[in-house]
Amino acid sequence: MRRAKRFKAVPAFQSEEDERTFWETHDTTEYVDWSQARVGVFPDLRPSTETISLRLPAGLLAELKIFANKRDVPYQSLMKIFLAERVARERAINAGPASDKALPRTRQKRRAPEPER
Repeated sequence: MRRAKRFKAVPAFQSEEDERTFWETHDTTEYVDWSQARVGVFPDLRPSTETISLRLPAGLLAELKIFANKRDVPYQSLMKIFLAERVARERAINAGPASDKALPRTRQKRRAPEPER
């Protein structure tokens, strides 16, 4: 007969930062019986949002409102959709190791030419 594995007790943490640091340096399999884990479902969970102020040319804003009206969505929602699609496209293009081309031109560091071998 197989003996049940004994797990270590999870310590009490003073702060979220302490807990984060702990789990970054410890293996959860010593503390949690993952064979008993279940998938969590959070139907009312919404991503956090942040309010920003954005200045747009009047013509661009008017066009966005026309597009949104045709789709029967608020123009702010349409802007979020457009931005999310573009960010996903950029992420796909720049997938893999970070590259200098992902940085704006003004932030790129000039590299000295490599010596010939």
